Amino acid sequence: MQANRNRWLIAISAIALHLSIGSVYAYSVYQNPINDSVGWNITSVTVAFTVAIFFLGMSAAFMGKFVERNGPRKSGLISALLFGLGTIGAGFSIQIENFAMFVTFYGVIGGIGLGIGYIAPVSTLVKWFPDRRGLATGMAVLGFGSGALITSPLAEFLMNNVSIASTFYILGSLYFVLMIAGASYLAPPPEGWKPANMQTDSEKEKPRTAATDLAQLTANESLKTMRFYLLWVMMFINISAGIMLLAVAANMTETITGASSAFAATVVGVMGFFNGIGRIGWASFSDYIGRANMYIVFFVIQLGAFIALPFTTNEVMFSILLYLIMTCYGGGFACLPAFIGDLFGTKQLGAIHGYTLTAWAMAGIAGPTAVSMTFERTGEFTSAFVLFTILLAVALFAAILMKVNIKRVKQDTTTQMNVSA
Repeated sequence: MQANRNRWLIAISAIALHLSIGSVYAYSVYQNPINDSVGWNITSVTVAFTVAIFFLGMSAAFMGKFVERNGPRKSGLISALLFGLGTIGAGFSIQIENFAMFVTFYGVIGGIGLGIGYIAPVSTLVKWFPDRRGLATGMAVLGFGSGALITSPLAEFLMNNVSIASTFYILGSLYFVLMIAGASYLAPPPEGWKPANMQTDSEKEKPRTAATDLAQLTANESLKTMRFYLLWVMMFINISAGIMLLAVAANMTETITGASSAFAATVVGVMGFFNGIGRIGWASFSDYIGRANMYIVFFVIQLGAFIALPFTTNEVMFSILLYLIMTCYGGGFACLPAFIGDLFGTKQLGAIHGYTLTAWAMAGIAGPTAVSMTFERTGEFTSAFVLFTILLAVALFAAILMKVNIKRVKQDTTTQMNVSA
C-alpha cells in the first residue's frame, strides 16, 4: 500500500483496465462476419457472449476475497493474462473453425478475466474516494461501459482489412498491453487513509455517514434482508434488458430500421459512449437525489423506450432510444456499489457487491438467449420487446418497494433510538 500515489491517476489506471474488458460490449459487430465466414448461426455465436457474461458475473461474485487478499495490482495482471489469452485464443478457434474452443477461450477464459478485472479497480477506487462515493463508483466502471466506443469501429476496420482471426489476434494483444499498464499502478490506500477534506472536516463526515448508511451489516446479514433481494431483482432486470440490446444491437438496428451495416456498427460504438456517460453522469447525480430515487428514474425511462423501440423505423430516433437505455444500463451498474453502501454499510461492501453480481451472471444468460431465440423463431424482435417491457414494469414495482422499505427501516431505527434515549 502506498500513500503517495495520486488517487486521480489510480482512477485513470482503473479506466484503462476497464476500457479493455469493456470491449465485450462490442461483441455484436462480430456476429454477422463470423456467421458469414465460418457458418455458425447467430444463436450459436451469441453463446460465447452469454458464457462470457456468465463467467464474468460468477468470477466477480466469488473472487472478491482473492482480490482483497492479493491486491488490485496482482489481480489486474492476472485479468490481463486471462482476457488477452481468451481473445487471442478466440481468433485461433475461428481460424481452425472449432466452435467449442471458441466458447472456451472467449466465454470461459476471457470471462474469468473479465470478472477479476472488473472488481479489482472498483473496490480500490471506493477506498480512494470515501468522500465522493457516487462519483467514485461511476469512474470505476466508466471505462467498462465505454470500451465498445473504441473497439466497435476498430474491429469493423480490422475485419474489413484483415481476417476475422487476425482481428482477434491484434485486439487481444492490444488489450493485454493496455491492461498491464493500468494494473501496474493500481494499489489500495493505507489503512485508515482519508483525503484532506475529510481529515480537516471530520465533524461534517459523521452526520453524512449516518444519514447515508441504513446499517452496517456483514454479507451474510445482508442476505437476511428484503432489501438485498429487491436489489437483486432490480439489477437482474436492468442488466438483462441492457445486455439483450448489446448482444444484438447491430443486427436489431439493421432489421428494424433498414440501416447499413456500417451505420449499425457506428451505433454500437456510440452506445458504448452513452453507456460510459450514464455511468459517470447518473452515478454523480445519484449523490444528490438518492440511489433509491435514481433506480425508479431508470426503470421509468426504460419502460417508455422499450415500448417505443419496435415501432421506431427512423434511424436517428431509434439510435437515440438505444442511447437513452444505455445510459440507464450503465448508470445502474455505477450506482450499485454506492447503493450497497447506502443499504448495508461498508463493513463488507466488496462481498455484498459480489453476491449482487450473481444477477449479472444470470442476466448474461437470460438477456441474449431470450432475444436470440425469439428472433431465430420469428424473424423479428417484437416478442422480445414485449417480454422485457413486462420485466421492466416488475423492476419499477421492486424499486418502489425498495423506497418504501428504506423509509420503514429509517422509521424503525428512529423509534429504537428514541426508546433507548
